[in-house]
Formats: sequence, structure tokens, C-alpha cells
Amino acid sequence: MQRNNPFAGTYTALITPFTLSGRLDEVRFQQQIERQIAAGVDGIVPVGTTGESPTLTFKEHLRVIKLAVEYAAGRVKVLAGTGANSTSEAIQLTKGAEDAGADSSLQVAPYYNRPTQEGLYRHFLAIADATRLPIILYNIPSRCGVDISVDTVCRLREARRSITGIKVANGSTDYVTELWARLGGDFTILSGDDSQTLPFLSVGADGAVSVVSNVVPEMVVKMIRMVYTRDFLAARGIHTRLYGLIKSLFLEGNPVGVKCAMEQLGLDSGVVRPPLVGVQAATEAAIRRELLILGLLK
Repeated sequence: MQRNNPFAGTYTALITPFTLSGRLDEVRFQQQIERQIAAGVDGIVPVGTTGESPTLTFKEHLRVIKLAVEYAAGRVKVLAGTGANSTSEAIQLTKGAEDAGADSSLQVAPYYNRPTQEGLYRHFLAIADATRLPIILYNIPSRCGVDISVDTVCRLREARRSITGIKVANGSTDYVTELWARLGGDFTILSGDDSQTLPFLSVGADGAVSVVSNVVPEMVVKMIRMVYTRDFLAARGIHTRLYGLIKSLFLEGNPVGVKCAMEQLGLDSGVVRPPLVGVQAATEAAIRRELLILGLLK
């Protein structure tokens, strides 16, 4: 079932580890990337929302991308988060990612200023024209306040072949179905919501940008590969097993839940930066309960 698509597969939306003083923990970051590669992921996504990109300085943002490329060393793809709500800033970040050697750029819809569909079209077109990197769009209206319509995606794909895919986090299988019907298998569709990965795969998605794979990368990789080999019942079994953990990780938003889970597993990723704060006791207990159910804790 897997298509001839260079960006199909499992991509982990990496957390950004910080020391207790709040500085980037480069040693821990390398360890986490090595763990992901050992688990068989197809790629990593530094400095997305899970990587706390809104709280990183411009210099830190580019440093994380550079480190990800260096540590991956060509073994997996690096899909760098370089989106912004300013077109000029998104272009600067994307050029920086290109210079660092990233394989592709993940471009979230501009947030807060809520552009029209025409504004979205011009924004993404300007970025595509400023780089040689393949562009993966990112549609997450719950955070951005705007939905990239199917028509706009198709218009962008027709205008620039370097706009090669989209990460979808709007919860709509109809959206994925229509994209697949109109754009076919050479346009990458990635799930951006762990609870929707299996449903999206069933209607045309090629893989996922996963948060829960920070915690259990082997399980996510296995589930997606099972879909490729048409072992849907086994894939559903993994999806069902993961569902409780996924829901618990997002009780207080991302990435506070996943950082809590990793700490409990001895994979401490450090503090979250303000305005984020650590999870409340009830959420910590819920995450611990799900880790126990999965046999990840004793």
C-alpha cells in the first residue's frame, strides 16, 4: 500500500529538551534523536509546536534545526518547522533550514492574524519561491484560527510542484479523502493528530507527524507499516492500545503532557518554558496510569 512517496512514513514531532535553568540541552537532544532512529522512524520534525517553537529565539530555532541535521547524519529525514505568521520571518527561517541541510520545511498556516485564502496562497507561494526545499503545509485551525481549504492546497500544488504535501490536524477524514481524490498519490498527506492517524491512513494519508512517538516510537512505526502491508486489524489493535495514552498526553495541551510522560520513563526532557507550566497532579496520574497499562512502567 505504501506509495512511491519520499515523505511517507512516521515522523516524530520532537520535543526540545531544556536544562533546569531553561537552556537548550544539546546532549539530551542527541540522545532522543538516536532513540528515534533506533526505533525505525522515517524522519524527525524539530521546532514544531511540540518543540515549543513559540518560546525559542530566532537563533535558538536555527540552532535546533542545525543540531537535528547534524545528529540525524542522513539516516532519517529532517522536516524542519520553519513557519511563522510573518511571511518574511518564515522565509528567513526556511532559508536557514536549507543552509543547515534540512530535507524539507514544515509550514504552518499563519497564526493570530488569520489571513484569507488568498493571503494563505500568497504566503506559501512566496516561501516556496524563496527556497529549494520541498514544502509541507501544516493545517491546524484550532491553533491558527484559519483552515487551509482543499481548493487552496490544490491551487498551491498546481502553482509550485515543490509544495509537496500537507500535515493535517483538523480532524476531518472528509478533508483527507478529498485531497487524496484530487491530488493523488504523489502528494504527501500526513496525519497531525495521533488519535486520527489510523482513520486518516484508511482514506489516503501516507503517514504521520506524531507526538506520542516521542514516548513509544516503535509502536507508531509498527502501526503505520502494518497499514502499508494491509494488516488493518493488527494496526487497529495498536491504535486501540495507544488511544488512552494519546488522550492523556493532551489533557493539558502540547507538549506539557509528553514531557511529563518522558520524565516518568526516565527520558527527562527538562522544564517547559513560560507561559507553559508543568502538568497538574491529576494529569500526571492519568499519564502514569496509561504508561502502566502499556507495561512501560512497573
